[in-house]
Amino acid sequence: MAIWHLALKSLRNRLFVVVLTVATIALSVSLLLGVERIRRETRTSFTNTISGTDLIVGARSGAVPLLLSTVFRIGNPTANISWESHEALAARPEVAWTIPLVLGDSHRGYRVLGTTGVYFDHYRYARDRRLVLAAGTPLGSIDDAVLGSEIAAKLGYTVGQEIVVAHGAGEVSFLEHDDRPFRVVGVLAPTGTPVDRTVHVSLAGIDRIHAGFDDHDPLAGMDHEHAHDRHWEPRSLTAVLVGLKSRAAALQVQRFVNEYDSEPLTAILPGLALQELWSLLSVAERALLVVSGFVVVVGLAGMLTALLTSLEERRREMAILRSLGARPVHVFSLVVGEAGLLTLGGALAGVAALYGLLLAARPIIESRLGLFIAVGAPSGYEIVLFTVVCLAGLLVGVVPGYRIYRHSLADGLTIRF
Repeated sequence: MAIWHLALKSLRNRLFVVVLTVATIALSVSLLLGVERIRRETRTSFTNTISGTDLIVGARSGAVPLLLSTVFRIGNPTANISWESHEALAARPEVAWTIPLVLGDSHRGYRVLGTTGVYFDHYRYARDRRLVLAAGTPLGSIDDAVLGSEIAAKLGYTVGQEIVVAHGAGEVSFLEHDDRPFRVVGVLAPTGTPVDRTVHVSLAGIDRIHAGFDDHDPLAGMDHEHAHDRHWEPRSLTAVLVGLKSRAAALQVQRFVNEYDSEPLTAILPGLALQELWSLLSVAERALLVVSGFVVVVGLAGMLTALLTSLEERRREMAILRSLGARPVHVFSLVVGEAGLLTLGGALAGVAALYGLLLAARPIIESRLGLFIAVGAPSGYEIVLFTVVCLAGLLVGVVPGYRIYRHSLADGLTIRF
């Protein structure tokens, strides 16, 4: 206990160097743990986006692009599929429900999703959680829109306001359908998924603004079901979410879709597509962790340099300790203890800085990247990384500790000219 007390006093006498060393270690630890936290929370955020959907069907393309465009609203679909293909799929005896989707429009940078009331009945996220309205009602007529929570909060929309949809998915559009505004009838509760950043309208509403129906068109003001009774069908769909009566039939229905004769289609399993996405990103993840690890090594090397530099100045101090009865092992423990305290202090400061940055940057990350970063207790892997850094700091202290250990009492008290 006296060694640690003495180490604290020694560090206090070299406060400026200590602060710089702790700051260096704190920044490196913050980067290391930050990369791991963002990696883990990104995977969790993506995994929680959709659940309970057995297949995603779209035009012929790769599994990852189809998953990103339809579920995560990242990128654009390669092509559309016909309504007849959707009807043929929905008629399969293995299929319990289907959710048709149309993408391609936006509102002030937020994606617009055309769908039906089935979307609100069957869409699930975060392990079977349902979509809940925080205000208003679900889609009723063709002119209705239901907003995600983030859109309503960021843009200040409330139930009853009108919004204008623009062609394309960019933040700036030169073609707005301002002659066909939608009326906000509902706002969804927060989900922490891309649903929060999506404007939901009916399929008939999407077709209406693109087909250029006049104000007296018989579809105006009518709900989707009545429009369908009048033999109206969507011109095309972007994708279809499929729920099966039994998951054992997933491969059978997937084979039916992939071998469909009328048009080229692709059916993907969301879980497998997500695993493919992680395999593609694993190289980048490992590279980031390696870079972060090297940053920690650089921080520890700076601490080693500071300790070694101070040895010449402290030789007389160590010799006096030896003359007062301190054994070589005590002097060795003093230097290693200082290294341990510096590393522990830097690591704790890095954790505190990381949590502060996450709290400050979380709203920006959610709005810009659509990722929900939880600020909770450290994971088991983060604790392991923290422990490894602290142990590495102790090992670094062995080098200057061994050099002090070898210095003799006479060497420390001898005056050199």
